[in-house]
Amino acid sequence: MSPTHETHHACVEWAGESLHLLSERALWWPATRTLFVADLHLGKAATYRALGQPVPHGTTQDNLARLDQLITRLQARHLVCLGDLLHAAAARTPHVLASLHAWRERHAALEATMVRGNHDDRAGDPPPSLGIGVVDEPWLLGPFACCHHPQHHSTHHVLAGHLHPVVSLQGPGRDRLRLPCFVSEPGRSILPAFGAFTGGHVLDAAPGRQHHAVGGERVWTLPEV
Repeated sequence: MSPTHETHHACVEWAGESLHLLSERALWWPATRTLFVADLHLGKAATYRALGQPVPHGTTQDNLARLDQLITRLQARHLVCLGDLLHAAAARTPHVLASLHAWRERHAALEATMVRGNHDDRAGDPPPSLGIGVVDEPWLLGPFACCHHPQHHSTHHVLAGHLHPVVSLQGPGRDRLRLPCFVSEPGRSILPAFGAFTGGHVLDAAPGRQHHAVGGERVWTLPEV
């Protein structure tokens, strides 16, 4: 099942495969019914609250609800998380883990794989009871090398996260807008952070670099330099 007319997305071809860049900041590979997400950072707000920082509640539930909607609508068979599923060891609160288990029960037939990222090293692997396969980068899947850190691979096109890429758009006067984006370059592509409480890093224009900005439930392919 492809994204419906209600979902705005951009179609790209990487490594000879047709892929959809979704406005929900996820990547869909329809030929294999595989959904890629990066940098959920579940429990980040709980980690900050444990430090006494006044941050909002409910971000983990919101992130998992968005993931629910994508998996259900697309009828995904395989979910690949490109690192940083949990934010830190302090994120492993009873509430966060219970929310994760409830999410997994709703999608018990879904194959799920997590590529370890730098935050996963500190947070630890998800509990085995979640049934999420855990692998190190690069993990090869078809023509893709699934990674957390952007890098190059000698034979496979790299899909990565880690940088939480955003693009800075400038309008008349001093108007400036930052939007999350997908970034593609020869041999590798970087996904925006799926988590809603993650911040972003501006990746400037460069020769051969393509930005696909996400905003207003749409994905725009920006002109290359």
